[in-house]
Amino acid sequence: MAEGHRHHHFHHQKDPAVPEPEVDYRKKEKHHKHLQQLGELGAVTAGAFALHEKHEAKKHPEHAHRHKIEEEIAAAAAVGAAGFAFHEHHQKKAAKKEYEKSHGKKHHHHF
Repeated sequence: MAEGHRHHHFHHQKDPAVPEPEVDYRKKEKHHKHLQQLGELGAVTAGAFALHEKHEAKKHPEHAHRHKIEEEIAAAAAVGAAGFAFHEHHQKKAAKKEYEKSHGKKHHHHF
């Protein structure tokens, strides 16, 4: 690098003359809903596999150790998938709230 040469990061500054791109909040909401459903499906599938491995451990005592390990891995995957679904649920709610905010919907707070 030449002496005295500095990097300028202009991409961090917003140009006031360039309008912000419009965000399609309904599309974001649908996207997060789809990801939430995939997370839920993953949680159910992994949970079912964990139960299957638990049954296999009882059914085949000679391979019980392997089935117990696979059961624990599947259970951990189920918990992770459920956490992902929960995260996407909140992302979906945030997108819906942004949509309502951008379209002038009022929120009524009841005490």
